Amino acid sequence: MDNSIFIKQLDDVISTFENLKRTSSHSDLSDHPKFERQSLISRTIAAIERIVGENSTYFKEVKRIIDQNPALHTHTTSIIGIALALREDLKNDYLKSFEEIVHADIFSDFIEMAEHLLSNGYKDPSAVIIGSTLEGHLKKMALKNEIEIETDGRPFKAERINQELAKAGVYNLLTQKSITAWLDLRNKAAHGNYSEYTKEQVNSLISSVRDFITKYPA
Repeated sequence: MDNSIFIKQLDDVISTFENLKRTSSHSDLSDHPKFERQSLISRTIAAIERIVGENSTYFKEVKRIIDQNPALHTHTTSIIGIALALREDLKNDYLKSFEEIVHADIFSDFIEMAEHLLSNGYKDPSAVIIGSTLEGHLKKMALKNEIEIETDGRPFKAERINQELAKAGVYNLLTQKSITAWLDLRNKAAHGNYSEYTKEQVNSLISSVRDFITKYPA
């Protein structure tokens, strides 16, 4: 997963804090106007919530501090300290959960199976396996991001889940369109339309799905 966009958000608020500290006589910026400190901490809290959500340890610590005293401007160093800790954990890729690691290992096995089949001339079973792997990953991504994958007991098709993930901002429109094309190839294989795609396209699909799962773990 690419954490750079999240690290940049934290860098921005931490940099603002450091700049204010250079013109302050106190480490908590208490000699700066209240509105400056209030603005900085509001931005910092918003960044932490956007990045890891309100159920994370980081945000729960923020909430614990604020519950003790709702005046945000009095918590400058404490809240910035949480942002610093989160930034370091992101930089070191420590936020990947055990569940994500297990999912990655399982999907890696399926990808290797698809590669083995393809290398032995079985492009059609390979396409079905890699397509099913992609579909399974999309469902896990949806669950991770609290996106519905069924209605009234009827599961959504993979393309519907793809649309919902993009709508929620989990990935961008360009990625959504790529996934639509990948799912189309998978559907051709699943419905026996074997002449409508080539071995080279299946090989490209395997590489694309591997990169996608690496970038967007579930």
